[in-house]
Formats: sequence, structure tokens, C-alpha cells
Amino acid sequence: MTFENKHFTENDRVFYSDGYLLAQLAIQQGFSNDTLFSAIESLYAAIDGLNDSVISLAKRQNIDVACFKGCQWCCHQAVFANSYELHFLSEEVKKNFNSKELYRIVERAEAKYARTSKLNEDEVLKYKSPCPLLKDGACSIYHARPMACRIYLSTKLETCLEFYHHPENETNFPALIEFPLRAGRMMNEGFSAALKEFGTETAEFKLEDGLRIVLKNNQPKF
Repeated sequence: MTFENKHFTENDRVFYSDGYLLAQLAIQQGFSNDTLFSAIESLYAAIDGLNDSVISLAKRQNIDVACFKGCQWCCHQAVFANSYELHFLSEEVKKNFNSKELYRIVERAEAKYARTSKLNEDEVLKYKSPCPLLKDGACSIYHARPMACRIYLSTKLETCLEFYHHPENETNFPALIEFPLRAGRMMNEGFSAALKEFGTETAEFKLEDGLRIVLKNNQPKF
């Protein structure tokens, strides 16, 4: 494992290493869907545990974390996921939804992709449209949601509402907690690096783009 970027902090290195070692374990155990998915579940459990600690600390400091079930404003904005996350997510979707529900998810993903694929990067980040997996104000496959969704913790609901209703307002952005954002990104970077060293290329996709690909193909490339 190489890690030479001088701009990364010691915490960055620790979280990068955590992600790297989890992917390495999957490789050492005989790389397969089972070992890969087990590693991804461990990756998510690690960041979820970190989030729980961050939320507990925030409460002790009288800082409210504004996220709760039914608060769906962040589920209307751009979400990016790595290809191995999308592979895992697609299999969970296939296991948890019937063919009719699956068809509707793909249909919503196709419809959103038809719009976002025509936008430039800045427009994509400002564009608001419900996630194809959003149902009745909540994530329909919450346990398998990507890292980007897990590390998005806001302390001020009003900033999320402003970002939803007025994304063009460049003086406002959701008041996110930086630590889990950074930790989750570094874990994913380490995980991806180990897979690449093994010869398995990874890529990042907009969620709607990834879903339409992996749910329509029996053997998605990751």
C-alpha cells in the first residue's frame, strides 16, 4: 500500500488504511461477490459506527444533527457512488423488490438520467430531482445505501431547505459535519486502491446512471 500525498492528515491515513485493508481481506479470502459484499458491509458498519459516535458527541455539546427518517431533502440532489457500491446495491435491490418494483426503479433511474446526462458538472450539482430509490419520503433500501448518503450529516435543517429550494444561492450550503465526510471518502479511496492493485478497475457514477446500468445487466462491470 502506498500513501504519499503530503496534504493528507494522520486521520486521513488511518481511514484510508481501514478501507484498503477491508478490500485486501476480500481479495485474500478468494475474491468473489460474497467476499466483496462482506467487505462492503464491514466498510459501511465502520462508518455507521463512526457516525453514531459523532452524533453522540454532538448531542453532549448541545449540537443537533438535523437528519431523521422522513427528512428527504438531500435525497433530491446529486449522489455519486463507486462501481463496487452500485454492484452491491443492485444485488440488494434485486433481493428486496419484486419484478414490478424493480421495473419502476429502473424506469425512474432512466428518467432522471435522461435529464442529468445533458447537464454540465455545475448544473448537476444544483439540479434537484428525487432519487430513484426514494419512496414515501424515505430510502427504500436504506441498509444498502452508498457511502455518500451515509456521511451526509447536517446540523441545520434550514440550510438543507435553502439548498433544495434555491440551489443557485452560492452563499448557502448544507451545514454538514466535516469529519464523517472526510473519513468516508478516505475509506472509499483506500478500498478502491486495493481493488485497483488487484487488477479490478473501479469508477464513480451518478447514482441514477449506475442504477440503470447494473439493474439492467446480469453481470455488471465493477
